[in-house]
Amino acid sequence: MTHLHITSWVVAIILFIVAVLLTKNKNEKPAKIVSMILRLFYLFIIGSGIQLYFLVDPSSGYHIKALLGVLVIVFMELVLAGIKRGKSTTIYWILWFVILAATIYMGFTLPL
Repeated sequence: MTHLHITSWVVAIILFIVAVLLTKNKNEKPAKIVSMILRLFYLFIIGSGIQLYFLVDPSSGYHIKALLGVLVIVFMELVLAGIKRGKSTTIYWILWFVILAATIYMGFTLPL
C-alpha cells in the first residue's frame, strides 16, 4: 500500500507541474485533461492515505501528516485556479512548497 501511495503523489506532482505549464501557455484543452487526470490521482492519494492511516498507531503523529497532505492538495488546486484566473499565485506556491516539504519529511521520518 505504501508503494501505491508514494507512486500516486509522485505522479500527481509531475501532473501538477505539467498542468501549470499548459495553463500558463494557454493550452486550455490539454490543461483541462491533465487537470482532470490530476484530480483522479488526488483520489488515489487520499484513498491509499486513508488505508495507511488505519494501519498505524493513533498516537504516532500521522493525523498531522494527513492534514498536511490534504493541505498540499488544496494548495495545488489554489495554484491552478489562480493561474487560470490570471491572479498572483506567489503565496500559494510558497505555502505549497513548505507544506509539501513538511509532509514528505514527516512521511519519511514516521515509523511506517
